[in-house]
Amino acid sequence: MEKAYKLLFNTEESDDLYVYCCGLSQTEPGHSFGPALKPHFMIHYVLSGKGSFTLGGKKYPLTEKYGFLIVPDELAYYVADEKDPWTYVWIGFGGKRAEEIVSQLGLSLQQPVFKSDKSKDIYNLVKDMMDHNTFSVEDSLRRNGNLSLFLSVIASGLSVTPKSDSSSDNNYVHKAQAFVRSNYYNPIKVTDIADFVCINRSYLYTLFEKELGISPQQYLSSYRIAKASELLQLTELPIESISISCGYSDPLVFSKAFRQEKGMSPSKFRKSLPKSGNAPGHEHLKQVERLIEERHLESNDPN
Repeated sequence: MEKAYKLLFNTEESDDLYVYCCGLSQTEPGHSFGPALKPHFMIHYVLSGKGSFTLGGKKYPLTEKYGFLIVPDELAYYVADEKDPWTYVWIGFGGKRAEEIVSQLGLSLQQPVFKSDKSKDIYNLVKDMMDHNTFSVEDSLRRNGNLSLFLSVIASGLSVTPKSDSSSDNNYVHKAQAFVRSNYYNPIKVTDIADFVCINRSYLYTLFEKELGISPQQYLSSYRIAKASELLQLTELPIESISISCGYSDPLVFSKAFRQEKGMSPSKFRKSLPKSGNAPGHEHLKQVERLIEERHLESNDPN
């Protein structure tokens, strides 16, 4: 038996991340669940007491400040200790980004257990979800926001260690690439890219050289100049505006970078191109994008 306070919510499965259910349980000695399947991700966090969790055929004895992940459609079993039964909170969640975020946390079928010293924060977030339990837009947004905070609290207690396997290497580069695409117009530096993917600058440099054959700085510069080439051909914007639009606060620095990449100044480049058709800058941009994809395919070729 258990004293459980549980809430279920209507959800839109097209959302990036949403709360499916949440709750608090104070269990009786030996209270168990399963073995059974869940259709969504669930994270339980132990506030006090003891118990054990079994997933993928492996058993994990757990105490307070430990949590565990239930993976969708995988048999899970957990049972409270006979002498010191646990009390825990839980959140069930799904969405288009759920699997990606769980992976970023370093949790998986093979590694479903984590530790966090932030018991108070975790409890308060789940309690707040339960306090805001209507189906109003306000409460729905609040619950989903608390879910992100809940996952953030868990992430803050985890160390992200660079892995040496090729798929992980590609993943870091892909995320760095996406960051550049989304922020090339801001005055970002390589350190900003490294901080975003949670690895140090030297390791990011090693991955880029391995995967792309160029440095992160070269990639960032090439992407910016490719976008600038598009703007030079397809718009009548002044050179200074294009410079700022592509992340260069100083037009002279932009002009120097452009000349290094294209072998001519931005104004000369504009004069040399027709005003219609496919922009060479766009073609170069696609070439830069294709390069990482080709490397990715090569690294996964079994032959």
